[in-house]
Amino acid sequence: MDPDFGDIRAFIQVVDSGGVNAAATRMNVSKSQLSARVARLESTLQAKLLHRSPRGVAVTDAGQRFYEHMREVLARMQQAVDEASGEDAGSIAGSLRVAAPMTFGTAYLGPVLYDFMREHPALELTLELDDRYVDLLAGGYDLGVRIGRLHDSSLMARRIAPSRRVLVCSPGYAHHNGTPQAIDDIQQHDCICYGNASVAPYWQFAPRADGEAPRQIVVRGRTHLNNGDSMRDAAIAGLGIALLPLFIAAPALREGTLIELLPGSPPTADAIYAVYPQTRYVSRAVRALIDRLVAAFDEGPPWESPAAEPPAS
Repeated sequence: MDPDFGDIRAFIQVVDSGGVNAAATRMNVSKSQLSARVARLESTLQAKLLHRSPRGVAVTDAGQRFYEHMREVLARMQQAVDEASGEDAGSIAGSLRVAAPMTFGTAYLGPVLYDFMREHPALELTLELDDRYVDLLAGGYDLGVRIGRLHDSSLMARRIAPSRRVLVCSPGYAHHNGTPQAIDDIQQHDCICYGNASVAPYWQFAPRADGEAPRQIVVRGRTHLNNGDSMRDAAIAGLGIALLPLFIAAPALREGTLIELLPGSPPTADAIYAVYPQTRYVSRAVRALIDRLVAAFDEGPPWESPAAEPPAS
């Protein structure tokens, strides 16, 4: 007996979601219905796809191989649908699974993405926001947003927008501790460090002249946080100096709750990219969304407005 395609979709959703509970919520079905579908699929295939325990489920080796093959089958099916419906068709159908960093996702990606979804009512969306590195291929994502310098050669990328970074502290911190007058002086200050970094905290600054290498320093601090908004709030509270993307720091700079330090020695700039696995068919939905994101920031990102002048000391 051939497996039921609905059972296969249920299994893939469990793997993509990391468990039965989350998958049932996304599919708007009961946990018992979803579990029954996966069990029926295992019975049909005569193979154990999931390890079940009180702590959740884990994919077996056979389940992982089946998952990878069937994700490719679904991608090919979506390709067939796209080609059959015609590239010029206005409506986009299917599913879209997107991963993005928390702050950029809520403040800037979300409004563009939700407008896009409103225009295409036949499109299903799963958006997961997390500041940690996410493996797009292993997680079954169609599209991700990455900020920084790309190192993963297995991904295709398209630049969405520039992302300048700024060195900041609160006026109160500057009043009580002074401010660095040169890059090396930063090492004498309490720094707010990014907790998701996999190596010792270091900050990199633009070279003094063309052809020179960027300058970098190892920083120290007693505050380690894994979210940019939290780092901004810690800096506003006077806990130290922070290195932040301008899209996070800009409102506080305009309001004067943060001041920019060493504007003549800027940190190296990042960029914001839409990335997707090169081993998977790129659906019309993914291509159309990337085009929309590029167009949304084409005339300059909204956070690139002049910051407020530092308040008088």
